[in-house]
Amino acid sequence: MKVLVIGGGAAGMMAALTAAENGHPVTLLERQARVGRKLLATGNGRCNLTNRHAAPAHYHGQTPDFCRFALEAFSVQDTLDWFARRGLVTTTEDSGRVYPFSNMAGSVLDVLRFALEDSAVDLRTGCVVTALKKKGNSFSVRTETGEDFDADRVILAAGGAAGGKVGGVMDGYQLAKGLGHHRTALYPSLVQLKTDPTYPRALKGVKAEAAVTICRGGDVLAQNRGEVLFTEYGVSGPAIFDLSRSAATGGADLTVALDLLPDWDDEAVLAWLHRRQAAAPGREAGTLLTGALHSRLGQMVCKAAGFTNQPIASLSTDDLHRIAARVKGFSLPITGVCGFDQAQVTAGGLRCDEFDPRTMESRLVSGFYACGEVLDVDGDCGGYNLQWAWSSGHLAGLLR
Repeated sequence: MKVLVIGGGAAGMMAALTAAENGHPVTLLERQARVGRKLLATGNGRCNLTNRHAAPAHYHGQTPDFCRFALEAFSVQDTLDWFARRGLVTTTEDSGRVYPFSNMAGSVLDVLRFALEDSAVDLRTGCVVTALKKKGNSFSVRTETGEDFDADRVILAAGGAAGGKVGGVMDGYQLAKGLGHHRTALYPSLVQLKTDPTYPRALKGVKAEAAVTICRGGDVLAQNRGEVLFTEYGVSGPAIFDLSRSAATGGADLTVALDLLPDWDDEAVLAWLHRRQAAAPGREAGTLLTGALHSRLGQMVCKAAGFTNQPIASLSTDDLHRIAARVKGFSLPITGVCGFDQAQVTAGGLRCDEFDPRTMESRLVSGFYACGEVLDVDGDCGGYNLQWAWSSGHLAGLLR
């Protein structure tokens, strides 16, 4: 049974290798000059290849439970065992994130490339697929150069629209559409937020541990806690990435609120401010938060509350309440999210109800499978999206 895999990213390589290991002749078509280019950019070049806590609760889409079967059929431990058998040594952080021990994404890609070289997979790079059709019980594919391929089974692993600079494209959605499939709306996810730049621009490069809340009016859309990085156009960092999906899909009039002392309640913050006032009454109000927050951030919080040059001793209890309120709720109006080029993953994709979660085979076209980011499944930040690639790619490659 001839198998054609379209896309040489994480899911496509896993699907091709699984199909080849089960005795099928496999051709893998990749549009880039080499496979796995996007993989090299993950985890800031370290490749966060999975997370010990991978479970459906960490995934999103119109059919959020769709990923369950694949994650159970090829679990995190199955993934780590698969890579270990091929020589990859890994290390696990307390958060559950798993990285190659080398801290180099290239180590993961090298293991996959060597596996492809040692297999019977016919790898074709620089091969852009422009047409996919089914004729009877077989499929035909045409490339940009006019080359034709025939196959009994096709696995679509063309990825999503995110990361255009490292291979993100719309090809997969178009090819599936030609077979009658549909997709949901697409949004950038795991991406930086754009906000009113007044405060972030002055804080560019400052990092803070914060509790983060995305709100629309009085409604809370999403919450998280972790590192926040201020940029010239807004906020970034791991805590922001996990909430960016809610910001991208949440509509207008959104704000991001940062609790800059998340382990303290309002009374504790106010009591600390009173002690600081008593200890340094002659200093300028802008220095009041010195010792608790990054100096520039502390000054900006005081400025946002309306206090800069006046002596700390002149601040009333009401003034300290205003500063404390800013510490516990430093709010920035959200003006949007950065685009697909900056995004790590695509929220949205091919409709999962048109595929069988037990096999990844199309419910509309027999013999056609899809896996990875091209489907309407996206995970949280921290290795979850790569685990989806390994799990769904492996399941699709079984060709059940």
